[in-house]
Parts: sequence; C-alpha cells; structure tokens
Amino acid sequence: MIAFSILNMENLRKYGKAPFKVAVVHGGPGAAGEMAPVARELVSVCGVLEPLQTASSLKGQVEELKTVLEKNADLPVTLIGFSWGAWLSFIFTANCPEFVKKLILIGSGPFEEKYAAQIQETRLSRLSKEEIEEVISLMELLNNSATENKITAFKRFGALFSKADAYDPIMFESEVIVYRPDIFQSVWKDAAELRRSGKLLELAKHVKCPVLAIHGDYDPHPADGVNKPLSATLKSFRFIQLKNCGHRPWMERKAKKEYYKILISGVL
Repeated sequence: MIAFSILNMENLRKYGKAPFKVAVVHGGPGAAGEMAPVARELVSVCGVLEPLQTASSLKGQVEELKTVLEKNADLPVTLIGFSWGAWLSFIFTANCPEFVKKLILIGSGPFEEKYAAQIQETRLSRLSKEEIEEVISLMELLNNSATENKITAFKRFGALFSKADAYDPIMFESEVIVYRPDIFQSVWKDAAELRRSGKLLELAKHVKCPVLAIHGDYDPHPADGVNKPLSATLKSFRFIQLKNCGHRPWMERKAKKEYYKILISGVL
C-alpha cells in the first residue's frame, strides 16, 4: 500500500500522457485510491486522471473535482464514477455539463430513497452472526463522537461490507491510499439528504451527455434503484447488468473481462 499523509494527501494521480481524456472517481466517500486498477487498465486507450477527494463537504468535493479537471483534463472528459463516486460524478455533470462528454456509473447507489433500505439488509444477510455483531459494534464506534481514532474501525467496516459485496472476488490487496471516516460522515450526511429530498434525481434534467450504468447482478445496491429512475429521466441512458458480478466488477473473476470490454467501448 502506498503511504500518504492524511493531512497532506495530494488530490490527483495521473496515468499515461496528456491529453487526459478520462477521469475515474473513487467511492467512499473517504476511500481514495481504489480506482487505481481501473485507471491502469484504461491507460492503454488514453491518458487517465484519478482525482482523490479531500474536501469534507459535498459542495467542496464538486468544486475540488472541477478545479482538478479544469487544470489537468482535455475537456470535455469521459467521467467514470464508482459507488459514491458515481453519485459525485452525476452531481458534478449536472452542475458542470460543459466539462463532461460521457458519464459512466459503476455500481452506483440507488437514486430514490425507497430502494436504500435493501442495501444493508442484503449485506447483513451475507455475513455470519459474528460478523454482524462486529458490524454493529463498529457502527457504534464510528457514530460515537468520543472515539478518538476511527480509522481502524472505518477500515474494518469497509472490509466486512466489501466481503458481502463480492460474488467471486480475485483476491488482492486494497489500493485505498488512506481511509477518511471524517470525510465519509460529513459528505454522506449531505448526500443522503439530497436523495431523501428527491433533489438528487431532479439533477437528471441538467445532465445533457450520454450516460452508461454498469451494475453487477450480485451488487447489494439494487439495480432497479439505478435503472428505473434514470431510464425515466435521462434523455440518453443505457444500463448494462453483468452476470455473476458484485459491487466492484474489476475484482470479479467471472465478470472482469466483460466489464473492461464494456468500459473501454464506452470510453472510445
């Protein structure tokens, strides 16, 4: 694992050479670095930017992404967002449509509140009794303002849910550079309210570019929560579901090859 200072973490990594026509946006919020394998794969097609979100508010992350792309990208870019990064990319595209040529959402969270409860129910159903008890304990630690160092708990919490998210994973070390529970808690609060209020989906009317969503059939984030709302609101939308695939397609033994085939085709 690459060691970065939490306080001085740079907010961009570059792959290949200019022009940088693609940017990959990580999930979390607060799990910077996890899109590195995808960036390395796409570098055979063009230069790739990997923005690393360091801002502690939703508005701040949108502004940070705008600044990074303005200074480094060959605009407009193909923006590829994973999980939380799919939402951030969607929000960014709605606010800065001139920056984005194509938008690709990977393993996105649902866009309507009615689908949200299914995620945790599905994840917990895939864990053992002992693991469920550990998840509950970790959540208590993370939600307790008196907990001094939440990084270890946040990392373990992510590892348990990553296990539940995967169908047939290729085992390799996580490439998350640094875990930021503070970013997760502050940004997710704003994002969850945006969905609850219906304002997240309302942003679709400002998204002008083609949108492609890639989603594993084993992903605990319900596919209908992405496909149905966006099909009904976006002018140019395509949804592809991968068989035998969990939340992170590039880590799935049975889906990785097809995933990259679709992704590269979407970029070109």
